[in-house]
Amino acid sequence: MSEHEPFDGERLRLARVAQGLTLDELGDRISATRQYLNQLEQGTKLPTEQMVAALAAAVGVTPRFFGMTTKGSVRPEQCHFRKQLTTPMSVVSQVLARGTLLDRFIDGLDRELELPKVSFPDLPAVNVAEIEEAAEETRRAWKLGSGPVSSMTRVVENAGAVVSFFSGVSERVDALSIDRPRPMIIRSEAKPAAVRLRFDLAHECGHLVMHRGIETGDKVTESQANRFASAFLLPRSSFIHEFPRGRLLNWQAIFAMKLRWKVSAAAIIRRAFDLSVISADQYRTGYIHLSKTGQKKVERYDDEMVAEQPELLQSAMAALEKAFPGAVRRLAAEAGLDAEMFCNVSGLKLPETATSQKSTVIDLFSR
Repeated sequence: MSEHEPFDGERLRLARVAQGLTLDELGDRISATRQYLNQLEQGTKLPTEQMVAALAAAVGVTPRFFGMTTKGSVRPEQCHFRKQLTTPMSVVSQVLARGTLLDRFIDGLDRELELPKVSFPDLPAVNVAEIEEAAEETRRAWKLGSGPVSSMTRVVENAGAVVSFFSGVSERVDALSIDRPRPMIIRSEAKPAAVRLRFDLAHECGHLVMHRGIETGDKVTESQANRFASAFLLPRSSFIHEFPRGRLLNWQAIFAMKLRWKVSAAAIIRRAFDLSVISADQYRTGYIHLSKTGQKKVERYDDEMVAEQPELLQSAMAALEKAFPGAVRRLAAEAGLDAEMFCNVSGLKLPETATSQKSTVIDLFSR
C-alpha cells in the first residue's frame, strides 16, 4: 500500500464488528489467516492495494474508509442499551460500532440540512419524586400539556432525535438510545405492538434525559427509565383523575384508557399501583387476569392500533435528494459506507442513482 493511502487498523476492526464478523469469519471471506488480520488491526502490518479492495468489499465499506480520521467512537456510557438476558457481548459491540458509523452519516446530513434543534433536557434523577418531576418537566419543555401523546415517535423526532433500526441486529434488542450531538434511538426491528413501541421510545427518552454520561443497563437504571416512561405517557394528575376507582378492577374502563392514551393495560395497572390508586392485591389480581386470559404478550386491541413509523431520517434524505440529486449517496460515500452497510446501520435504502437525466435533454445536434 502506498504512503499516500493511509490505513488505520482500528477502522478495519470497526467495520468488521459492525458487520458482526469474527476474525476467522472475515478470513474465510478473503482467504486470509486470523493472525494476519489481527496484525492489520493492531497496525503491525499494512495491506496491499488488492487486499484493501478485498477487505472493503468483505466488510461493506469503501476503500477510502480505512484512511479516514476516526471521529469519536460511541462509548459504552453513551449507549443506553436495553438488553435482553440472552444478548451476547458481541451484539453489544456490534451496536456500538454501527452507532459510530450511523453517527458519521447523520453528522454529514446535519451539515447539509437544518434538522430539528436537539432539545432533550438534562435532568439527572434518582428517586421516584425526581423521576416524576423529570417526566413532567420534559413534557413542559416540549409543550405537550397533560393529555395523551398522539405520536411518541414524532415527539422525540421533534426534539431532534433520529429514530431508526439496525438491520439484522435489533430483532435481538428491545430498544436502545445513543447520546450523541444528535441523539439516536434504535428501535426493535421485530415490529412489536404499537403500545410497546411507544413505551420503548419513552423509556429511551428517559435515559437521554436522566442518564447523560452514565453507563446504564443494570436493574436500577432500567427501572428508573421505566418509571420515567410511565410518568411521561400517563401524567400523574390526569391519570389519578381518570383511572376508574372501585374494589374490583373495571376492565372495560381500563381498555378504554388504553385506546385513549395508547398505553398497554399492563402499564396502566402498574401506573395505578405505583401511584397508590390500587392496592398490591388489586395489582396482583390484574396481572393474573391478563396472564390467564392470554394477554401477557398480546393484549386486546393490540391488532387494531397502528404502529408509529419514523419520519425524520427518511424525510431529510428525500429533501436533500430532491434539492441535490445524488447528494445522499455522496454523503454515504463520504462516511465510507457502501449500499449494504448503509442499509444495515440506518434501516433505509440509498436512493437510486439517477439514470434518466439524458432522456430529458433535447440534443440539438442530432437533428
